[in-house]
Amino acid sequence: MQPGKTAETDPDEEAPLPPFSVQMSEQLGGVRGLIESSIPITLFIVVNFLGDHFGWWSLRTSLIVAVAAALSMAVYRLSRRESVRHAVNGVVGIAIGAYLAWKSGDAKDIYLPGMALTAAYAVGMLASVAFRRPLVGWLWSVMLDKGGNRWRENPRLRRAFAWLTVLWAVVYLAKLGVQIQLWRAGDADLLGVARLALGWPPYALLAALTVWQARRIIRASEPETDRPEPARPEVRPAD
Repeated sequence: MQPGKTAETDPDEEAPLPPFSVQMSEQLGGVRGLIESSIPITLFIVVNFLGDHFGWWSLRTSLIVAVAAALSMAVYRLSRRESVRHAVNGVVGIAIGAYLAWKSGDAKDIYLPGMALTAAYAVGMLASVAFRRPLVGWLWSVMLDKGGNRWRENPRLRRAFAWLTVLWAVVYLAKLGVQIQLWRAGDADLLGVARLALGWPPYALLAALTVWQARRIIRASEPETDRPEPARPEVRPAD
C-alpha cells in the first residue's frame, strides 16, 4: 500500500457466511431456547397425568404449574437482561391455553392455541408462495442474512425457498391433522405427547434443511477467487 492511501472496502462485498452451527443456533434459539420452550407444556403433561390418573390434584393445579413455569423463565431472563422472545411466546401460549382449559374443564383445550397457530403458519406459507414471496425466504433473510435481499435477486434461491416453504406448510398441516384427530378423540395425554414429538424435532430438521440448502446455493453462486496459475516446467533448449 502506498503512503497516503487507505484501503477502500467494497460496499457491495458480502460478509462471509457464518458457520453452519452458528446459523442453526440462531434459527432455533440455541439448545437452551429449545429446552425452555418445551418445559411448561412438559410439566403440564406430567402433572396433569398424575393428577388425572391418581386423583392427587385437579386440572387447575396442573394449569397453575405450567403457567408458573413459563412466567418463572421469563422473569429469570429479564433479571439477567437476556432475550425473552422464546419465554414470552411460551407465556402467551400457555396462558391462553390454560384459560381455555380452565373454562371448559377439559385438559385437551390447552393445546388449542398451538393448533390454531400451526394452521395459521401453514395457510400463511402457502399464501406467500402463491404471491411469489415465500415466507421461509423472508424469515431466513431477517434471522440469518441481516435483512439482505439476495434471496430475491438470486433465481435459484427464490425457487429453493418456494419449495422449502411448501414443504414447511405440508409438515405443519400433517402435524395439525394428527393433533385434530387426537383432540376429537379426547385423549389429552396422547395429545400432549404428540405436541412434544411433533414440536421442535421436525422444526429442527426443517431448519437444518433450509439453512443447508441456502448455504449450498450461495456458495455455488459466489464468484471463484482468482487462483494463481500452476507453475509450468521450464523448457530448456537442447545443447
